[in-house]
Amino acid sequence: MSTDNNRLLLELDRQRRDINRDIINPRFPQLSLEDLKPVLTLVAHARAEYVAELLALANEADGQMPSPEQVAALRQRRETFDELVAAVNALESVISRDYLDVSSSRGAS
Repeated sequence: MSTDNNRLLLELDRQRRDINRDIINPRFPQLSLEDLKPVLTLVAHARAEYVAELLALANEADGQMPSPEQVAALRQRRETFDELVAAVNALESVISRDYLDVSSSRGAS
């Protein structure tokens, strides 16, 4: 890769970081681990509901394929879980890329 390409990519990365931080950071208070516990709890509940739906479906199956309604219920649980996981991944990216201030204290500052 040429030096010009490397410079462009470095500048692109810097501008992306600055723009994201300028837009994202003012919208949210400084976060702490304690602030993130409800998010993690929500995802854990969604995971548990998805797995519980699967186990209930299997216990009711009696060797038969699930009905379209049962599959729809399972799909809804998966979609909820997947959406929440995607949102947590986006939050992790925001934090790891320094777009958002975080605090080491137990509550938001």
